[in-house]
Amino acid sequence: MVSRDQMEAAALRLQEADAKKTVCPPVRDIIGTADLDAAYAVQQINTERRIESGARVVGHKIGLTAAVVQEQLGVDQPDFGLLWDDKEVKDGGVISVSELMQPKAEAEIAFVLGKDLDGDQISPEDIVDAIDYAMASIEIVGSRIRNWDIKITDTIADNASASHWVVGGEKVDLQELDLLYCKMNMTKNGELVSEGLGKNCLGSPFYALEWLARKMVTIGEPLKTGDLILTGALGPMVPIHAGDRIEAHIEGLGTVGVSFKE
Repeated sequence: MVSRDQMEAAALRLQEADAKKTVCPPVRDIIGTADLDAAYAVQQINTERRIESGARVVGHKIGLTAAVVQEQLGVDQPDFGLLWDDKEVKDGGVISVSELMQPKAEAEIAFVLGKDLDGDQISPEDIVDAIDYAMASIEIVGSRIRNWDIKITDTIADNASASHWVVGGEKVDLQELDLLYCKMNMTKNGELVSEGLGKNCLGSPFYALEWLARKMVTIGEPLKTGDLILTGALGPMVPIHAGDRIEAHIEGLGTVGVSFKE
């Protein structure tokens, strides 16, 4: 059993790595690889510290939505992390790589909720009904763990390897979309580097949101009206460096972009 002292030690390692922008060893050497609840508890410790410092949660990201990544990490379910107000990059904006840690970019479908998802029995129909609109998005993932040497408890504890996020300007009603077969193309400096379909995200972005909604009810923190949800990558994530320009186009949702500087 993972003790509270071990959870605190893991949280402190990640917090200090983030503050100093210096990578750290995996935290699985402290909390192991089997206890996912302990890993989420580590995430929660640093969540509470960030809230105390004045940061605000604006939504959630869903990770591990691709079967190949789940197989790589030896898990059979996604994970989640939090999106923070001070980590948003405006569409078309520029961010310094000095703010990032081992960054990679991935294209995703984002939802904004128009209703709470707090029922004990959440149906697929409830999921669709709760979505206000969809947008194209780019998630800039980052890892405090040296060389992305992660197992499942490492990434959960590290806020699901979250960093920054960008959403496009087009807010699209679901009735106008085919979210299973919509095509995604992501370019780096004009060159195609990632592509996929909506169904590459856990079979459907709806399924990913359904998993998250039920998970959040289980832990007593249900999703609320206005929450932003990044549902998971539609194609391979791509390393990024200073000077890069990333653009993602998702059929029906338009284009979103971000640039990186020193």
